[in-house]
Amino acid sequence: MALSIPGLLRERATRTPDAEAMRYRGGGGWVSLSWAELQHRVAAEAFGLVGRGLRRGDRVALMGGTSVEWIVTDLAVLAAGGATTTIYPNSTAAEVAHVVGDSGSRIVVVETDEHAASMPGGVEVLRFGAIPRGEGDYDALVDGLSKDDLATLIYTSGTTGTPKGVELTHENWLTTAEAIASLGILEESDLHFLWLPLSHAFGKVLTMAMIAAGVPTAVDGSVERIVDNLGELRPSIVAAAPRIFEKIHGRIVAGAREKGGLTEKIFRWADREHGPVTRRLADRLVYRKLRDRVGGRIRYFVSGSAPLAPEIAEFFARAGITILEGYGLTESSAATFFNRPGMIAIGTVGPPIPGMEVKIAEDGEVLLRGPGVMRGYHNRPDATAEALVDGWLHTGDIGELDDAGRLTITDRKKELIKTSSGKYVAPARIESMINAASPYVSNVLVHGDRRKYCVALVTLDPDTAKGLANAEEEVGAAIETVNAQLARHETIKRFAVLDNDFSVEEGLLTASLKPRRREIEKRYGDVLDSMY
Repeated sequence: MALSIPGLLRERATRTPDAEAMRYRGGGGWVSLSWAELQHRVAAEAFGLVGRGLRRGDRVALMGGTSVEWIVTDLAVLAAGGATTTIYPNSTAAEVAHVVGDSGSRIVVVETDEHAASMPGGVEVLRFGAIPRGEGDYDALVDGLSKDDLATLIYTSGTTGTPKGVELTHENWLTTAEAIASLGILEESDLHFLWLPLSHAFGKVLTMAMIAAGVPTAVDGSVERIVDNLGELRPSIVAAAPRIFEKIHGRIVAGAREKGGLTEKIFRWADREHGPVTRRLADRLVYRKLRDRVGGRIRYFVSGSAPLAPEIAEFFARAGITILEGYGLTESSAATFFNRPGMIAIGTVGPPIPGMEVKIAEDGEVLLRGPGVMRGYHNRPDATAEALVDGWLHTGDIGELDDAGRLTITDRKKELIKTSSGKYVAPARIESMINAASPYVSNVLVHGDRRKYCVALVTLDPDTAKGLANAEEEVGAAIETVNAQLARHETIKRFAVLDNDFSVEEGLLTASLKPRRREIEKRYGDVLDSMY
């Protein structure tokens, strides 16, 4: 068994050297790298970094979009004995300074001039694809690594508070990747399409899992090209945050409404349960077109980073597309629970992966223990002691286990709203329901802590809601639909439709597209106050 991530790559390159490992855009088309070629690039960069003075345990910060160059450099840092510190590409100069300073990174690898300009003084700045190459005894380099070595420092974007550096070892990533591969879901004939940010744990664990399973990955971090890439690549496995599935659903529903007449009637008819004959007709008229839009070869979509509305999962299931929802934290190497084909329960995130244990605390908090759990928070013994108690990671999420051991996350412990009447409300669930109730809604924030009742801030999707004349009525109808399914103290009494969507660039969404509650409530405090 491999004792490090570069050791895992070496095993893969030895087992299937000529099989495709990576695919990327270049020379006007897609260029492939075999596992042997990938390892050769990693080795050359690793010795290049050693030549620049990189010592075992040194941190190297990476700041850039998702690319093969990012993956190669990440693996090269690890092979050289260093640890990778990830920086989100749209981080502010203050955030960059905090991550670089707190991590003690000596070398920083960046993608753009703007990234280079945001770096604090005293660090060496290199570029992706331009790291000097070197040569040496690569096997000796890899054999010198230990499973207990620090591999990655990921600073949690967080919906609240100052980011903390999560320390993840080679063992954390290895055991998680090999547990995923052991499920038998991934096949070497698959093609995985990766666009998720590699600065986030979700994208990182997928890369590790594909090495373990020997699955080729097509890499293109451009969000604007996702739909085009699905058509060109025809991948069989794609992972995304729920927001992407919501947008696909929203565009299809909005398109049917816009056409109106027979098209809308057919869509509404197809979007209900039917017998075998009518289901086949619905598939031919509606759902086959959806499958074609995503390449026609999808075996599984994977959803993570935030709750997926059951209505969205059910819509894709009716279309013959399976979404496997999972759950994990950066602190647990991202992939900790996972729905398996054949035992999917929509609304749950499935049972834990092999090797991970779970229990529910008296207050409903989900506790985790196993080899995927972090070593601790960098330079934060106080926060580490609070999060890791007797070997159990306190996730901060509230959840329930069913008889089959499948987990349902109901909300974040620290984000539960307590109204002035003492009633508790789980905002994330309600936000997800409102989002699924209208194709024109982009983001929702439910507010009401220590208030008399709950209200909502709503933003519109700039694509589907373009030219929408009755936005207030549309959002109002969606909220009424959701309110009918809620307890009285949970219902949304008033709402405001904002002029602009929330964005990562403005600091209102995390990198995984979750709302940053404190920042949004601070930015729109006057709007919220006006609804009480």
